[in-house]
Amino acid sequence: MSDSILELKNISKWYHSNPERKILEGLDLKVNTGDRFSIVGPSGCGKSTLLNILGTLDAPSQGEVVLNGKGTGGMDEKTLSAIRARTIGFIFQMHHLLPQCTALENVLVPTLALGKEANPVEASERGFELLKRVGLGDKCDSTPSQLSGGERQRVAVVRSLINRPKLLLADEPTGALDEDNAYRLVDLLVDLNETEGLSLIVVTHDMDVAGRVGKVRTLKNGKIASAS
Repeated sequence: MSDSILELKNISKWYHSNPERKILEGLDLKVNTGDRFSIVGPSGCGKSTLLNILGTLDAPSQGEVVLNGKGTGGMDEKTLSAIRARTIGFIFQMHHLLPQCTALENVLVPTLALGKEANPVEASERGFELLKRVGLGDKCDSTPSQLSGGERQRVAVVRSLINRPKLLLADEPTGALDEDNAYRLVDLLVDLNETEGLSLIVVTHDMDVAGRVGKVRTLKNGKIASAS
């Protein structure tokens, strides 16, 4: 039985406004359980587009996305949303926390997508334990305005983990942080990959961050050009 979580097969992407410019072209990529790597490349090369396709937030113009052994091409948005909620965690450069909610309330937002499957008591306990794990156990009742930039991004990391995803996708997660906080965040993600057993993909333009993640894959001319 394959341990593949996600596979991209011959993926190309272009937009109707400019069909001659292919952002991705004939790209293949396989993500197995426990994988950890970064994707690097110059600004505008398609890194975020690739991550959105990996996370099923965007559909390819051509090719197939296989998630948990099933092609996603024929799935409607409701089905894809349900799969995302259970399988994929997202971290973005901007934390996108709800300003009126506490840290713990923000962490619990993704559980709403699970509907009746979610156990509020168990979710709150997990959220609290995860916040403690990242050093924010005493900040559960704090709103985003009461937290530092690094603390807000750690809340966003915990939020991405609340539904126990198999795959964590991070899009320039350190871009708004100073160097010390950036390295602490990357070290946290690496630790979560190793202890939670989830697969981790970090998109970044920062080669120091990429090296800290581990294996580096380069996006060039619409394809994954190399791995190191």
